[in-house]
Amino acid sequence: MTEKMTKLIVDLNAGTTEEVELTAEEITQIEANRLAYQEAEESRVAAEEVKSALKASAKAKLISGEPLTAEEADVLVI
Repeated sequence: MTEKMTKLIVDLNAGTTEEVELTAEEITQIEANRLAYQEAEESRVAAEEVKSALKASAKAKLISGEPLTAEEADVLVI
């Protein structure tokens, strides 16, 4: 059984609430927003992982006395 998606419309002036079924356009927009958020979150996580790896590499190089790359130096200098 497929459940219909609805929205709640609240009219504070009249003191009423109404539950209305979403239109196909609204459902499409919700899905597009969900996908865009998911892509942005994946990108953010990937960037954080790259930054973390650069920090770890920079730390290891500093400990061993090796020169840092520009990217490694950038993550250390905030």
